[in-house]
Amino acid sequence: MSRIAATFLKLKAQGRKALIPYVTAGFPFADVTPELMHAFVAGGADVIELGVPFSDPSADGPVIQKAGEKAMAAGVGMVQVLNMVRAFRSTNNDTPVVLMGYANPVERYNQIHDRKDGHSAFVVDAANAGVDGVLVVDYPPEECEDFAAELQRHGLDLIFLLAPTSTDERMQQVAKVATGYVYYVSLKGVTGSGALDTGAVEAMLPRIRQFVSVPVGVGFGIRDAQTARTIGQVADAVVIGTKIIQLIGEQARDQVAPVAQTFMREIRTALDS
Repeated sequence: MSRIAATFLKLKAQGRKALIPYVTAGFPFADVTPELMHAFVAGGADVIELGVPFSDPSADGPVIQKAGEKAMAAGVGMVQVLNMVRAFRSTNNDTPVVLMGYANPVERYNQIHDRKDGHSAFVVDAANAGVDGVLVVDYPPEECEDFAAELQRHGLDLIFLLAPTSTDERMQQVAKVATGYVYYVSLKGVTGSGALDTGAVEAMLPRIRQFVSVPVGVGFGIRDAQTARTIGQVADAVVIGTKIIQLIGEQARDQVAPVAQTFMREIRTALDS
């Protein structure tokens, strides 16, 4: 059983919902990410989504785009992201870590680190670093069966996005290959855009669960404790990204982790109330 599956089973037994913070690796300082990940856990996070910086992110709003640009300017790419996970794993072997990003960095990594044994260099190295799951925004489920099988052979979960516009057919395709959890994008558009319609989310989740047996997390638009609590009443997990990026981007280096931990604790308290 993967760390992600074990985490969701434990939370379900406790009657609790998963709190999943997202942060762009290497933001706002190139060396702060492992410390920040530990701060998330200390604040009550259950799973961490670590964004892999990319120059052309189709699903990211301006806040996360700028975070990625700053991280790349500091020299952060896939190699550095995997090293950050290794550093985190040196003192935390329990909290699942999901890499979230795009196909280009994955495929580029495979080209540069080509293996002669037929295995994906990215999958092997991600597994060895301590990664638990991968969400590649622009990998469609109907073309991911081989990638999913390779991930499963190395103990990693493949996570997919679903959206308000997802058809029943698309949900069925996702259900065939998704493991760990699925991430329901609660808004049309990019991260950080618009106001969250909690009623629409509540209406959509039963439809998703007709097809998908893994837990369902909800993100894109959750910015405060009250909204997180409302979504947590119907979803299996709450994902928060843009608000975290905004908060930590305003901090001096020594305040990044404490501010993130305090914010996580506020959300955790609301989810558990």
